[in-house]
Amino acid sequence: MTREITYIEAVAEALNEEMARDEDVVLFGEDVESFGGNFGETAGLYEEYGGKRVRNTPLSEIGIAGMALGAAVGGLRPVGELQFADFAATAGDEIFNQIPKQPYVSGGKLTAPLTIFAPSGAGIGAGAQHSQSVQSWLGNVPGWVVVTATTPYDAKGLFKSAIRDDNPVFFLPHKMLSETKGEVPEEEYTIPLGEASVEHAGDDVTVVATQLMFHRAREAAANLDVDVELINPRTFAPLDTDTIAASVEKTGKLVVVDETVERYGTQGHIANEVVENHFFSLDAPPKTIGVKDVPIPFSPVLEQEVLPSVERIQAGIESVL
Repeated sequence: MTREITYIEAVAEALNEEMARDEDVVLFGEDVESFGGNFGETAGLYEEYGGKRVRNTPLSEIGIAGMALGAAVGGLRPVGELQFADFAATAGDEIFNQIPKQPYVSGGKLTAPLTIFAPSGAGIGAGAQHSQSVQSWLGNVPGWVVVTATTPYDAKGLFKSAIRDDNPVFFLPHKMLSETKGEVPEEEYTIPLGEASVEHAGDDVTVVATQLMFHRAREAAANLDVDVELINPRTFAPLDTDTIAASVEKTGKLVVVDETVERYGTQGHIANEVVENHFFSLDAPPKTIGVKDVPIPFSPVLEQEVLPSVERIQAGIESVL
């Protein structure tokens, strides 16, 4: 059976179920105890599992990340919460140099089954240092599994898989989707990491989009009199290029939309994978659409100006047709 719940309720359910299932799952971060997390995703967990498994930390992202690594190599399955994904930068040495490299530099003797939960994305007027999408940063570092969630169904199934995975996983929910609703099964389920989803089948053009941009791409497609195949990649590392390539072989056209900056963004990487390996499937050059090459403005009007809009996505689809 399914019911409609919000995106953040789906996240909270996943975390609660995994903590109930496995006593090695522990949670720590800023304000995760009685406050319940930045968006309410940890509400009730401190009361249910106590201070040994749910613990507030100081305002130190490098401390949270380092604590997660120590707990993981020591045999636990920690979930470390950063209040904003941008703060991965303040934990730079742990995030980029230590956590993803431990299995490699230890010759496979150490594993790091940890999850970093970090809300990402723009749209709430949080300013340049609190509004970035960081999947292109993280996808560039071998060792990280990089997961995004587009719907409540995705949020729950992918988060559960992230916590169970033996690799370090960066889980990136989108701040603007917290209160969106969708169908989520009451029964337990997981979604495999590294598998994209064809959310809508079509024959004229392939559109790849995730998180908030997926919803805008779907709206853009609905405004056009063309048959759009809409793909939600779910994970950027590993990227399910097979599903994307199979779609392009059918449609011959590709548009990639993501909320990363267009310069060195994930859009270019996805398009390059198709061009390099499936060039003769394309009837037109791929189109990439992302954030303009400026910091995210604080002004709500300017913020929306730099983000991919429904109109920009619609024009991008029309350009390849």
